Amino acid sequence: MLARLILLFVVTPVVELWLLLRIGGAVGVLPTLALVFGTGVVGATLARSQGIKAFRDFQQSLGSGRVPGQALLDGVCILVGGAFLLTPGLLTDVLGFSLVLPPTRRLIQRRIQRRVEEGIQDGTIQAVVISTSPHPAARHVDVERGSDG
Repeated sequence: MLARLILLFVVTPVVELWLLLRIGGAVGVLPTLALVFGTGVVGATLARSQGIKAFRDFQQSLGSGRVPGQALLDGVCILVGGAFLLTPGLLTDVLGFSLVLPPTRRLIQRRIQRRVEEGIQDGTIQAVVISTSPHPAARHVDVERGSDG
């Protein structure tokens, strides 16, 4: 976990700065600043429109009595992607656009889902069900099979 935090907060900004300096040296300062500003504006606009769509999907699911699982997952991905897009840098922009654009967002979501399922299968991820039922023993959810018992 510490290694991931070091990667996130130390290595990533250093690589981002190096890339921006290299691009700035190749095309100039103003085009580089325009690139950073442009991706931020385009990314924020895209994140906003996709966020509104995810919120509408969330409302539709609730309105029709369905669990809004996909809409919630989309919303989280769009929120994280938007934060990456507002962070100056090219690597964070690539990751941000990947989380905001629907086709790449679905690919990332499927990969995360597979990793979670594998973690549940091998025991590295454990799930706890919290019930508001007055009789907690009356409802049991089998996490491996995903069924009520």
